[in-house]
Amino acid sequence: MTELHDLTAVEQAAAVRDGSLSPVELTEHYLERIDRLDAALGAFITVTPEIARKQAADAEAWALAARREGATGELPVLHGVPVPVKDLNLVAGVRCTFGSAAFAEYVPDTDDHVAVRLRKAGTILLGKTNTPEFGLPGYTENRLAPPARTPWDQDRSAGGSSGGAAAAVAGGLAPIAQGSDGGGSIRIPSSACGLFGIKPSRGRVSSGPLLHDVSGLSTSGPIARTVADAAALLDILAGPEPGIPYGVPALPPGETFLSHAHREPGPLRIVVLADPPVPGVGLHPDCRAAVDDAAALLRELGHDVDEMALPVDDSIRQAFNAVWAVMAAVRPVAPHDEELLMPLTRHLRAAGREVSGPDFANALFAFRTLGQLIADALLTSYDVILSPTLAQPPSLIGGLRNDADPAAEFDAMAAFTPFTPLYNATGQPAVSVPLHWTAQGLPIGVMAGGRYGDEATLISLSAQLERARPWAGRHPEVW
Repeated sequence: MTELHDLTAVEQAAAVRDGSLSPVELTEHYLERIDRLDAALGAFITVTPEIARKQAADAEAWALAARREGATGELPVLHGVPVPVKDLNLVAGVRCTFGSAAFAEYVPDTDDHVAVRLRKAGTILLGKTNTPEFGLPGYTENRLAPPARTPWDQDRSAGGSSGGAAAAVAGGLAPIAQGSDGGGSIRIPSSACGLFGIKPSRGRVSSGPLLHDVSGLSTSGPIARTVADAAALLDILAGPEPGIPYGVPALPPGETFLSHAHREPGPLRIVVLADPPVPGVGLHPDCRAAVDDAAALLRELGHDVDEMALPVDDSIRQAFNAVWAVMAAVRPVAPHDEELLMPLTRHLRAAGREVSGPDFANALFAFRTLGQLIADALLTSYDVILSPTLAQPPSLIGGLRNDADPAAEFDAMAAFTPFTPLYNATGQPAVSVPLHWTAQGLPIGVMAGGRYGDEATLISLSAQLERARPWAGRHPEVW
């Protein structure tokens, strides 16, 4: 029997519009699942049932009025659909911990722009999803909540730093979720949890008004079961806001990202970069098999697919490490709360304080140079870059964490995620597509990157792959 969480977010919104589904009923369904299952999955840090019920009642009244007036076509694309927010993003009046014991009781009085957009779109806030401290590592373990686990194997991590968001969607605790990505934090958990995730182009989604990332590495984006769901959420999150420092090209008038999920991409030129570009990093056979299988499928679908190897170069990793450490160091932690921080956070903050102003500027310059190199050398000849999302399958809980040696932990994470930071450095869009599962039933994502501002091509291509090899009907046991 079909249950409400079997429906995609787009299907749920359609049912709300035609009156066959109540946002109140839908919200209660997810709140019950969170109450029953979240202790095992670690998806949420804070659940907001009172807010959710009030927003659901308001959404139901809004939808009823639209039906009476024959104006359901004017309802937002995901009206009445629950969408949790990652606990790195501010929602006024709701606790925001940033995954840190140092902010365990912090309640902001300001909304992030993404929170405002989600509220105006009539979505329902179920709560704040789990994240590691300040979103720094590629796993989701902190001192506030149970670790976020992939529902496909609860001994393994959901990844990070949007691990709670991915665990919620993959476990049926939310139909779709907002995440954020500064070095792979949407794509890593999407791969680990068998989901589709989009890291948008730099400037597509505002990080303001208070938490602007001056490095340009981070952005919010969707984590979803289907390409159409992710595209619909990106339509809500995307758009200019006052004070946004980057100007990404807008879609042509009248077009949406959701419309591109229903559009054939046409024949594309695709280059496969399967070898990790970081010295000394190997690629797990399952991750190699995933990218090889995806390349074969793309050829079957009529695309031109070539393979190429990037020069192995440690300079970009070093530049990324310097910028990552500086961004950790500028988090405003009171001196008496420093001892509450995780060992990795303290290590990175200490390293960040040692980065000089010229070194920080040179690292950012290296990012811009890399973006220009890729644009000139690759994306004049190719439309899409295909690679593994991760170099290894989902890690065991605690498998990447090393409190005794945080420097070694950071190196281990670099070996786990040698591909994803590239697109944070350059600002290009990238997606993780859940095309492959191991013999043990673990999901393995493949990543596609595109030209700056061209999420539309990635969405159309991903939807074509989804039609050729559907994945949304594949569920973990907890489902």
